Amino acid sequence: MELYLPVIWAALIGTAVVLYVILDGFDLGIGILFPFAKSERERDQMMDSVAPFWDGNETWLVLGGAGLLVAFPKAYAVIMPAMYLPVIVMLLALIFRGVSFEFRHIARSSKKYWNLAFAGGSIVAAFAQGVILGGLIQGIVVRNGQFAGGPFDWLTPFALLVGVSVVAGYALLGATWLIVRTEGGVAKRARVHAKILLFAVLAAMAVVSLWTPIAFERIAARWFTTPNIYFLWPLPAATGVLALALWKWLDEGREYAPFLASIGLFLLGYIGIVISNFPFLVPPALTVWQTAAVPASQIFMLIGTVALLPIILGYIAFVYWVFWGKLREGEGYH
Repeated sequence: MELYLPVIWAALIGTAVVLYVILDGFDLGIGILFPFAKSERERDQMMDSVAPFWDGNETWLVLGGAGLLVAFPKAYAVIMPAMYLPVIVMLLALIFRGVSFEFRHIARSSKKYWNLAFAGGSIVAAFAQGVILGGLIQGIVVRNGQFAGGPFDWLTPFALLVGVSVVAGYALLGATWLIVRTEGGVAKRARVHAKILLFAVLAAMAVVSLWTPIAFERIAARWFTTPNIYFLWPLPAATGVLALALWKWLDEGREYAPFLASIGLFLLGYIGIVISNFPFLVPPALTVWQTAAVPASQIFMLIGTVALLPIILGYIAFVYWVFWGKLREGEGYH
């Protein structure tokens, strides 16, 4: 039991992170694309496409953070001081973005400022999340189980590149979401944006995939030693095939397939990160077993999580079912 509990919790937190990236990723992507709208009516249409869902999507961020604190307190105690600044920036950006959802609709003379808050908050939050991810991948300095680095260790070219990559990825999710949910000029422009962003995402994935094994020996050993290389090569191959399919579906005017393919690209990238780093929760020093809470705490919280998770999933599924459908210009939920 003590051996498997940390793995179960790692899977739960990993699932929460995936759901957050996919669900909040596309509505952050809407904000990233906000400056490219041609009119306020188009911006209204874009924002209304995610209005019923955006706050529920952030549930998974809370679950991931709280799960890390409860199940892996030693990892939380290392990661938070190491990433304190980008975490604070991310949270402030999400606050600005959330407030703009409520105030922009009723604003008259100040609407341009709320547009800026929504777009800026989305871009900064996405970038900060990428920087945090990059900082974790490159590793955290740990001595005697405690953070022993500086407050700006995360500020490296690699982490900044990952930050830009996440912004591009979220924008791709947002563009393909608009293809699904909107009609008219917004949907047509989103299809063009999606093609451009696909190139940006593939370039970012290629650079990061080459940079990590060159810069980090532990990742090179995971991917390019035998027999691992024989089992892992299908992952980059599948990424290339899926990218070609996404481009083809955009050309063919498909609606749901590009969005699903964009999600697939994120999932493949996420699987690659897991393969590169597991079982380290704080690379390259602390594993899931070294950072886990006592079994009694894990079991107690697991009971509550297992009971509540179906309720949360059911509620989210119900909301998407109720508010699903195309949004035309001028339509909304306010």
